[in-house]
Amino acid sequence: MIGPVSAQPDSTLSTFTASDGENIAVQDWPLPEGRVPRGMVLIVHGLGEYAGRYDHVAKRLNHWGFAVRSYDQYGHGESGGMRGGLPTATRLLDDLADLAESARRRVPEGVPLVVLGHSMGGLIAATAVARQLLPVDALVLSSPALGTRLSPLQKMLMACVPRIAPNMAVSNGLDPDFLTHDRAVVDAYRADPRVHDRLTGRLARFIVDEGPKVVASAPRWTVPTLLMYAGDDRLVDPAGSRAFAQGAQGGPVEAHCFQDLWHEIFNETGAGQEAVFLTLRRWLDGRF
Repeated sequence: MIGPVSAQPDSTLSTFTASDGENIAVQDWPLPEGRVPRGMVLIVHGLGEYAGRYDHVAKRLNHWGFAVRSYDQYGHGESGGMRGGLPTATRLLDDLADLAESARRRVPEGVPLVVLGHSMGGLIAATAVARQLLPVDALVLSSPALGTRLSPLQKMLMACVPRIAPNMAVSNGLDPDFLTHDRAVVDAYRADPRVHDRLTGRLARFIVDEGPKVVASAPRWTVPTLLMYAGDDRLVDPAGSRAFAQGAQGGPVEAHCFQDLWHEIFNETGAGQEAVFLTLRRWLDGRF
């Protein structure tokens, strides 16, 4: 159920009531009244962040003729739930399916739905597509968490902590200094009270387990997909994206590696960032 909470000049904020009664914060960037969108883009953010960090991405998409919706995932941003928590194995997948259905209802029948997922959000979107839980017209993956960087100690902890204490929250271990080369973005991230570094054992287990499953599903992939990833990613292992691209060869996946960029490719500097947006626009223009 959607109910208005507050508004700002170029986007609107509302709440979505999830199946368990928890509130999910939703943000919309609509097109001017009377303008029929080329498509609806649903953005799924990454671990520890929230929808509002994609305001600049949404505005670009608006300029190109797309309506945009995003939401703070359970345990993130202004949404309810334990920070970095995962109450059930399918909770984030269920929320995505529900929000995708609500996004379709906001545009005229026949307007295509595109899901854009970054990092953990890319993993969640790809997992939902692989499990056929998410009927979408196209998928965009930005530095998806298809491969993880774990030390021997972390691997040992992953083997036992999710079983012993699945809801115990610890630091996610991500170093914000390697989000992007743009220091202003890094400083804003560190100072933002809506950003957190919490991660529970159950959510960590989900991320570690589901990435290889998505990669294994690549040869059977049927959804038109744009995969964009950072070749110098220090936060997720780009080998996962490379393996997915290789497995999907001959299918509907178009892959682009931005060799010198760091994890948040939409927040990179100068020509690097513009190359990412140009790639996205060309791909969307070729389909919608």
